[in-house]
Amino acid sequence: MTAEHALLHPTLSDPEFRRFQELVHREAGIFLAPAKQAMLAGRLRARLRELGLDSYGAYFRLVVDGDSGELRHMLDRVCTNETSFFREPRQFAFLEDQLLPAWRRQAEAGARPKRIHVWSAACSTGEEPYSLAMTLLHHCPPADGWDVQIFATDLSTRVLATARQAIWPLERSKPIPPAYLRRFMLKGTGAQEGRMQAGPELRSVIRFERFNLNARSYTVPGPFDLIFCRNVLIYFDAASKAQVIDSLLDHLVPTGYLFLGHAESLNRLSTRARTVIPTVYTPVVTAAREAR
Repeated sequence: MTAEHALLHPTLSDPEFRRFQELVHREAGIFLAPAKQAMLAGRLRARLRELGLDSYGAYFRLVVDGDSGELRHMLDRVCTNETSFFREPRQFAFLEDQLLPAWRRQAEAGARPKRIHVWSAACSTGEEPYSLAMTLLHHCPPADGWDVQIFATDLSTRVLATARQAIWPLERSKPIPPAYLRRFMLKGTGAQEGRMQAGPELRSVIRFERFNLNARSYTVPGPFDLIFCRNVLIYFDAASKAQVIDSLLDHLVPTGYLFLGHAESLNRLSTRARTVIPTVYTPVVTAAREAR
């Protein structure tokens, strides 16, 4: 193999993969199964080329011995960021048809504050928090005295940059209800033709921040009425899943709701929450928690 070929087509050996596997699990809680070896090699290969490195071993040493910036670059490449507007329609139907009307009635009766604080964990490129913002601002508008705030986080700085910019190709708008699209989205013209941007009303209620769900302690602006942590747990092993769920529930109000992805469940992970509808949970309120 020539030096040029090695540079363009480095090979990720089994021992090198195991070192990356351990590092990613330790830093992010993500478990890369052996079947993900080729995927990891493919995702990191472009970064090796950018840095002029001829082996994954050299890159691993740079990540471990260098500054935290390269570790963030590496985790950006590892993370899977698949999302869309109004993903999991059944959950949004639950919000619009059941939960939000009930909360409005309770607020009008003085039984709850006009406050909805949301955490969109693993928000990716922003479609989830902007979908939530549209839904909440429509049903619980600030003009009626409602305080709507959305805290949106992700491990990847790359996708957070896209989320803050809030510009997408116009074809991504298909799942957005037409009334919401007209009210909340700006259609690009000129150089921005074929694109759309979230309007100022949406952007004003969302705060984006980098956050690692694998952190031992969470410093977040909770407690939250709603927490969306969807299609994330599937990348964690059992112990990391249980740790994340416990931490999320610690920051959910007793009357709040936790939303998971369509392939995720709290079965065998936690007894601290009960199912409302599939993939939507609310805390089990114990006597000790009521007394707090």
